[in-house]
Amino acid sequence: MKTEVITIHTEFIKLDSFLKFAGAAETGGHAKELVASGEVLVNGERCEMRGKKLRPGDRVTLGDTVYEVGAVAD
Repeated sequence: MKTEVITIHTEFIKLDSFLKFAGAAETGGHAKELVASGEVLVNGERCEMRGKKLRPGDRVTLGDTVYEVGAVAD
């Protein structure tokens, strides 16, 4: 598995927006399809809520890649 840290500049980001921001989905519609199909894991559990709020430290798994939500250092 490959791990990528994706830094956000806000308190949280919604799952579908995160997939687009991380480059895992080409469009919002594609992100919605990925989530609805059950292909996305959040912190090791299948997640079908595209509006799920992700915060720094959360981990999103899609295929063989793990995307870790990172925070901007103060």
